[in-house]
Amino acid sequence: MKIIGHRGARGLAPENTLASFKKALEHHADELEFDLRVTRDNVVVLNHDRQLTDPNGAHMRISTHTLTELRKHKADLLTFEEFLSVIDHRVHLLVEIKPGEPTEQIVTLLQAEIALGRPAANISVGSFSQSVLRAIHAALPELEIVIIEHWSGVYATWRARQLDARRINMRSWWLWRGFLRGMYRHGYLIAPYTINDRKRAQKWRPYIYGVITDRPDLFEK
Repeated sequence: MKIIGHRGARGLAPENTLASFKKALEHHADELEFDLRVTRDNVVVLNHDRQLTDPNGAHMRISTHTLTELRKHKADLLTFEEFLSVIDHRVHLLVEIKPGEPTEQIVTLLQAEIALGRPAANISVGSFSQSVLRAIHAALPELEIVIIEHWSGVYATWRARQLDARRINMRSWWLWRGFLRGMYRHGYLIAPYTINDRKRAQKWRPYIYGVITDRPDLFEK
Protein backbone atom coordinates (compact mmCIF):
# COMPACT_ATOMS: atom_id res chain seq x y z
CA MET A 1 0.00 0.00 0.00
CA LYS A 2 1.51 3.30 -1.13
CA ILE A 3 1.55 6.29 1.19
CA ILE A 4 0.75 9.43 -0.79
CA GLY A 5 1.44 12.75 0.93
CA HIS A 6 -1.59 15.02 0.43
CA ARG A 7 -0.34 18.47 -0.65
CA GLY A 8 2.89 17.29 0.91
CA ALA A 9 2.02 16.63 4.53
CA ARG A 10 -0.60 19.26 5.19
CA GLY A 11 -1.29 17.91 8.66
CA LEU A 12 2.30 18.68 9.65
CA ALA A 13 3.18 21.87 7.73
CA PRO A 14 1.44 24.45 5.50
CA GLU A 15 0.12 22.67 2.41
CA ASN A 16 1.83 22.86 -0.99
CA THR A 17 4.99 24.37 0.50
CA LEU A 18 8.53 23.08 0.50
CA ALA A 19 8.24 22.59 4.26
CA SER A 20 5.23 20.34 3.72
CA PHE A 21 6.93 18.23 1.04
CA LYS A 22 10.05 17.86 3.16
CA LYS A 23 7.90 16.63 6.05
CA ALA A 24 6.24 14.06 3.78
CA LEU A 25 9.60 12.75 2.61
CA GLU A 26 10.96 12.79 6.16
CA HIS A 27 8.17 10.35 7.04
CA HIS A 28 8.86 8.18 3.97
CA ALA A 29 5.87 9.02 1.77
CA ASP A 30 5.99 7.01 -1.46
CA GLU A 31 4.44 9.79 -3.55
CA LEU A 32 3.91 13.54 -3.27
CA GLU A 33 0.51 14.90 -4.30
CA PHE A 34 0.02 18.59 -5.07
CA ASP A 35 -2.20 21.02 -6.97
CA LEU A 36 -1.34 23.24 -9.93
CA ARG A 37 -2.80 26.59 -10.95
CA VAL A 38 -1.62 29.13 -13.54
CA THR A 39 -1.15 32.84 -12.85
CA ARG A 40 -2.09 35.72 -15.16
CA ASP A 41 1.51 35.87 -16.39
CA ASN A 42 1.52 32.11 -17.15
CA VAL A 43 3.54 30.96 -14.17
CA VAL A 44 2.53 27.55 -12.85
CA VAL A 45 2.16 27.61 -9.06
CA LEU A 46 1.18 25.16 -6.35
CA ASN A 47 -2.14 26.12 -4.77
CA HIS A 48 -5.31 24.16 -4.10
CA ASP A 49 -7.97 26.87 -4.38
CA ARG A 50 -8.71 29.25 -7.25
CA GLN A 51 -7.72 32.06 -4.94
CA LEU A 52 -5.23 32.48 -2.18
CA THR A 53 -5.98 34.14 1.12
CA ASP A 54 -3.34 36.30 2.75
CA PRO A 55 -2.81 36.65 6.53
CA ASN A 56 -5.13 39.68 6.57
CA GLY A 57 -7.98 37.72 4.99
CA ALA A 58 -7.74 39.30 1.52
CA HIS A 59 -8.68 36.99 -1.36
CA MET A 60 -6.79 37.05 -4.66
CA ARG A 61 -7.80 34.94 -7.64
CA ILE A 62 -4.66 33.33 -9.01
CA SER A 63 -5.63 33.51 -12.69
CA THR A 64 -6.11 37.29 -12.55
CA HIS A 65 -2.87 38.21 -10.79
CA THR A 66 0.82 37.93 -11.60
CA LEU A 67 3.23 35.90 -9.53
CA THR A 68 4.80 39.09 -8.19
CA GLU A 69 1.42 40.43 -7.08
CA LEU A 70 0.48 37.14 -5.44
CA ARG A 71 3.77 36.84 -3.57
CA LYS A 72 3.22 40.23 -1.97
CA HIS A 73 0.36 38.51 -0.14
CA LYS A 74 1.80 34.99 0.16
CA ALA A 75 5.59 35.01 0.25
CA ASP A 76 5.92 31.21 0.30
CA LEU A 77 3.82 30.65 -2.82
CA LEU A 78 5.79 27.96 -4.65
CA THR A 79 6.20 27.75 -8.41
CA PHE A 80 6.17 24.38 -10.13
CA GLU A 81 9.60 25.11 -11.57
CA GLU A 82 11.00 25.80 -8.09
CA PHE A 83 9.43 22.64 -6.76
CA LEU A 84 10.90 20.50 -9.56
CA SER A 85 14.35 21.98 -9.01
CA VAL A 86 14.55 20.75 -5.41
CA ILE A 87 12.62 17.46 -5.39
CA ASP A 88 14.77 14.45 -6.20
CA HIS A 89 14.08 12.74 -9.54
CA ARG A 90 13.50 9.46 -7.75
CA VAL A 91 10.45 10.78 -5.89
CA HIS A 92 7.13 9.87 -7.51
CA LEU A 93 5.00 12.93 -8.24
CA LEU A 94 1.20 12.91 -8.33
CA VAL A 95 0.35 16.13 -10.15
CA GLU A 96 -3.25 17.34 -9.83
CA ILE A 97 -4.29 19.91 -12.44
CA LYS A 98 -7.42 21.77 -11.46
CA PRO A 99 -10.39 21.96 -13.88
CA GLY A 100 -10.28 24.95 -16.19
CA GLU A 101 -6.56 25.53 -15.85
CA PRO A 102 -4.58 25.93 -19.10
CA THR A 103 -2.28 22.98 -19.69
CA GLU A 104 0.25 24.35 -22.21
CA GLN A 105 2.78 25.71 -19.71
CA ILE A 106 2.39 22.67 -17.47
CA VAL A 107 3.14 20.40 -20.43
CA THR A 108 6.20 22.49 -21.32
CA LEU A 109 7.59 22.20 -17.79
CA LEU A 110 6.95 18.47 -17.62
CA GLN A 111 8.62 17.91 -20.99
CA ALA A 112 11.65 19.91 -19.87
CA GLU A 113 11.83 17.98 -16.59
CA ILE A 114 11.76 14.63 -18.38
CA ALA A 115 14.48 15.87 -20.74
CA LEU A 116 16.57 16.75 -17.65
CA GLY A 117 16.34 13.18 -16.42
CA ARG A 118 13.23 12.76 -14.29
CA PRO A 119 11.78 9.39 -15.38
CA ALA A 120 8.33 9.63 -16.94
CA ALA A 121 7.46 6.57 -14.84
CA ASN A 122 7.84 8.77 -11.74
CA ILE A 123 5.16 11.25 -12.85
CA SER A 124 1.40 10.69 -12.69
CA VAL A 125 -1.12 13.36 -13.67
CA GLY A 126 -4.64 13.50 -12.28
CA SER A 127 -7.66 15.75 -12.56
CA PHE A 128 -11.40 15.94 -11.98
CA SER A 129 -11.56 17.31 -15.54
CA GLN A 130 -11.65 14.86 -18.44
CA SER A 131 -10.71 17.59 -20.92
CA VAL A 132 -7.58 18.40 -18.90
CA LEU A 133 -6.58 14.73 -18.84
CA ARG A 134 -7.21 14.36 -22.57
CA ALA A 135 -4.90 17.31 -23.24
CA ILE A 136 -2.15 15.87 -21.04
CA HIS A 137 -2.52 12.38 -22.51
CA ALA A 138 -2.31 13.75 -26.06
CA ALA A 139 0.82 15.80 -25.31
CA LEU A 140 2.55 13.33 -22.98
CA PRO A 141 1.21 9.82 -23.67
CA GLU A 142 4.05 8.28 -21.66
CA LEU A 143 2.68 9.69 -18.37
CA GLU A 144 0.31 7.73 -16.17
CA ILE A 145 -3.18 9.25 -16.05
CA VAL A 146 -5.10 9.29 -12.76
CA ILE A 147 -8.87 9.73 -12.68
CA ILE A 148 -10.00 11.82 -9.69
CA GLU A 149 -13.65 11.34 -8.82
CA HIS A 150 -15.82 12.28 -5.86
CA TRP A 151 -18.08 9.26 -5.48
CA SER A 152 -19.39 7.58 -8.64
CA GLY A 153 -17.64 4.33 -9.48
CA VAL A 154 -19.62 4.07 -12.71
CA TYR A 155 -18.51 7.49 -13.91
CA ALA A 156 -14.95 6.93 -12.70
CA THR A 157 -14.57 3.69 -14.66
CA TRP A 158 -16.21 5.25 -17.74
CA ARG A 159 -13.66 8.06 -17.59
CA ALA A 160 -10.84 5.59 -17.05
CA ARG A 161 -11.80 3.56 -20.12
CA GLN A 162 -11.76 6.68 -22.29
CA LEU A 163 -8.11 7.25 -21.42
CA ASP A 164 -6.97 3.67 -20.89
CA ALA A 165 -6.27 4.58 -17.26
CA ARG A 166 -6.11 2.23 -14.28
CA ARG A 167 -5.48 4.57 -11.36
CA ILE A 168 -8.49 6.21 -9.70
CA ASN A 169 -8.51 8.51 -6.66
CA MET A 170 -11.89 8.60 -4.89
CA ARG A 171 -13.30 10.37 -1.85
CA SER A 172 -13.09 7.97 1.08
CA TRP A 173 -16.50 8.91 2.55
CA TRP A 174 -18.38 6.86 -0.06
CA LEU A 175 -16.15 3.80 -0.22
CA TRP A 176 -16.76 0.38 1.30
CA ARG A 177 -14.89 -2.90 1.26
CA GLY A 178 -17.18 -4.67 -1.23
CA PHE A 179 -16.86 -1.87 -3.77
CA LEU A 180 -13.09 -1.76 -3.39
CA ARG A 181 -12.87 -5.52 -3.79
CA GLY A 182 -14.83 -5.33 -7.03
CA MET A 183 -12.70 -2.52 -8.43
CA TYR A 184 -9.54 -4.41 -7.50
CA ARG A 185 -10.77 -7.52 -9.30
CA HIS A 186 -11.41 -5.43 -12.41
CA GLY A 187 -7.81 -4.22 -12.35
CA TYR A 188 -8.30 -0.70 -11.02
CA LEU A 189 -5.80 0.89 -8.63
CA ILE A 190 -7.82 2.86 -6.09
CA ALA A 191 -6.37 5.46 -3.73
CA PRO A 192 -8.93 6.88 -1.27
CA TYR A 193 -8.64 10.49 -0.11
CA THR A 194 -8.18 11.74 2.53
CA ILE A 195 -7.27 8.99 5.04
CA ASN A 196 -5.67 9.95 8.36
CA ASP A 197 -6.60 6.76 10.22
CA ARG A 198 -4.17 3.85 9.97
CA LYS A 199 -6.69 1.28 11.24
CA ARG A 200 -9.21 2.26 8.59
CA ALA A 201 -6.61 1.99 5.87
CA GLN A 202 -5.55 -1.45 7.06
CA LYS A 203 -9.10 -2.77 6.62
CA TRP A 204 -8.98 -1.80 2.95
CA ARG A 205 -5.33 -2.63 2.38
CA PRO A 206 -5.83 -5.81 0.28
CA TYR A 207 -7.86 -3.92 -2.32
CA ILE A 208 -6.30 -0.48 -2.65
CA TYR A 209 -3.23 0.93 -4.36
CA GLY A 210 -2.54 3.42 -1.61
CA VAL A 211 -3.91 6.11 0.66
CA ILE A 212 -3.77 9.86 0.21
CA THR A 213 -3.06 11.28 3.66
CA ASP A 214 -2.36 14.56 5.44
CA ARG A 215 -0.33 12.61 8.01
CA PRO A 216 2.21 10.29 6.42
CA ASP A 217 3.86 10.02 9.83
CA LEU A 218 0.92 7.89 11.01
CA PHE A 219 1.73 5.25 8.39
CA GLU A 220 5.44 4.85 8.96
CA LYS A 221 6.49 1.23 9.38
